[in-house]
Amino acid sequence: MSTIRLTMAQALVKYLAAQRIEINGQEVALFEGVFAIFGHGNVAGMGEALYHEQDMLPTFRAHNEQSMAHAAIAFAKANGRQRLMAATSSIGPGATNMVTAAALAHANRLPILLLPGDTFATREPDPVLQQVEHFGDPTISVNDCFRPVSRYFDRINRPEQLLTSLPQAIATLLDPEHCGPATLALPQDVQTFAYDYPEAFFVPRVHRIRRSPPDAYELHQAIAVLQQAKRPLIIAGGGVHYAAACDALAEFAKARGIPVAETQAGKGALADSHPCAVGAIGVTGSAAANQLAEQADVIVAVGTRLQDFTTGSRALFESSDKTLIALNVGRFDSLKHQALPLSCDALVGLGQLDAALGEWRGGDEWREQTGTLKREWAEVVHNVTADQGLALPTDAQVIGAVNRQAGNDTTVVCAAGGLPGELHKLWQCSGPGSYHVEYGFSCMGYEIAGGLGVKMAKPEREVVVMVGDGSYLMHNSELATSVMLGHKLTVVVLDNRGYGCINRLQQATGGAGFNNLLQDCRSVEAGAPKTDFAAHAKALGCESESVSGIAELEQALVRARSATSTYVIALDTDPLPSTQEGGAWWDVAVPEVSERETVNKAYQGYREAKQRQRH
Repeated sequence: MSTIRLTMAQALVKYLAAQRIEINGQEVALFEGVFAIFGHGNVAGMGEALYHEQDMLPTFRAHNEQSMAHAAIAFAKANGRQRLMAATSSIGPGATNMVTAAALAHANRLPILLLPGDTFATREPDPVLQQVEHFGDPTISVNDCFRPVSRYFDRINRPEQLLTSLPQAIATLLDPEHCGPATLALPQDVQTFAYDYPEAFFVPRVHRIRRSPPDAYELHQAIAVLQQAKRPLIIAGGGVHYAAACDALAEFAKARGIPVAETQAGKGALADSHPCAVGAIGVTGSAAANQLAEQADVIVAVGTRLQDFTTGSRALFESSDKTLIALNVGRFDSLKHQALPLSCDALVGLGQLDAALGEWRGGDEWREQTGTLKREWAEVVHNVTADQGLALPTDAQVIGAVNRQAGNDTTVVCAAGGLPGELHKLWQCSGPGSYHVEYGFSCMGYEIAGGLGVKMAKPEREVVVMVGDGSYLMHNSELATSVMLGHKLTVVVLDNRGYGCINRLQQATGGAGFNNLLQDCRSVEAGAPKTDFAAHAKALGCESESVSGIAELEQALVRARSATSTYVIALDTDPLPSTQEGGAWWDVAVPEVSERETVNKAYQGYREAKQRQRH
């Protein structure tokens, strides 16, 4: 057997560079590259290895470990989980910074290869800089924090362990059912140890995403139920995008006369102009989708994990007179809510359902009602997003301005706060790829880094990041990375002077305005200093400006589109209003007892609302 002597780090990098994937009949590199922030735990091993492979596996320097991992995750999401990135850090704070990103990827079923440095396997110099010593177990390091938020975890204590662990990590990253973060903790001494690796280990390998067919009995059950349906509804989740099933869903829905509602991850599966597209569903859903969900007799949930925002905390479409079919590649998700499971790939499953349904279509009255509700909701969207000339516009009015200026080549990116809910309700999608909102983990600080990842994945698209002042202040450093790498973003910063979304939730549950809006926080001066976001962005190398009102925003968006570098637009907004039309109940626990009468009143309403939940 022919071998090649390499360090463990060199072997790892060489293996990653050799991985390929087939997409639409073309072979491309599986890994776009590696985000890296070096420290003493990875600079000598991984740093040296990446230096020699940078032509085949580019290395990108970021400014924050959590943010660089977010960018890598967004890159994978924008590529439909078919192309990936890795992220490496030193042991200690660099590694733990990535734990939040790992949790985000785990919750959203998104792939990223995490390569944190680790303490010495030999333990000879212990305790080393940044080592957290566990008094009762010397095998534990901070990297064990990755275990609960990784789909696959291993600590490579010997260089030959790569031969079995690395292929398993790649398999997890590409598995439609078990997709999520894979973590290989790399002790800094083992990174530098040499081993005679088989040359065959580095032969380029072409991966293909497997497509699981449905079980015959489960398919038979689903067909039998659908053929009796008069008022069917489809809920499209992120799995529709990841299975490349958007076109198939659009054709299936139109042919069968079935309205399609969308989750946050599923939004954009159908263009808003599609006759069956009825908008978002759930807590942040359209009135059209939620009314249809309440009246439907059969709901087909395609590629969604049915989280609480989708189901109205199990109160929206949980009545006993309707049947739920869960078409999902993951068995874990297809068994939720006492659904009839249809465990399979979304594209294959929709194709086999369509082939077996013959001439069946939803009822004529149901299709007419769908059209009426769709038109009524479109009028609501038009009204609430229109410019009303306010000095402090609402989030909805800002969304309307950005949406009007967006072309079919635009992707909007967002993550946390009130904006995702308003976007879910109000953003009019041009089709797949036009909407990228991380809401499975709702992680503040994802927005700008996520926008960078989307732009790296789809450089031909205009990427518009919408972010509140709170999220901007948490993580903004990848603005400088976007400028450095030449990946132009348009970033709209909505400054409502605090955490406006949580302030509204606080008051809705009877609480007093406290510690959310800056005016309600402990501060040496009333309301705390006002941040000049345009000046800050300019200091990071961006083009920027501050505007006032919707008319000025729309003019600035035109300038931003023609810019060649990242362009930041800041404007003040009203923290209090949100779109009241549409939506559904959300289970947010309220204290049973309080000295505040508003809390006691909110608790009584909470108890009444919980009676609609199905357990």
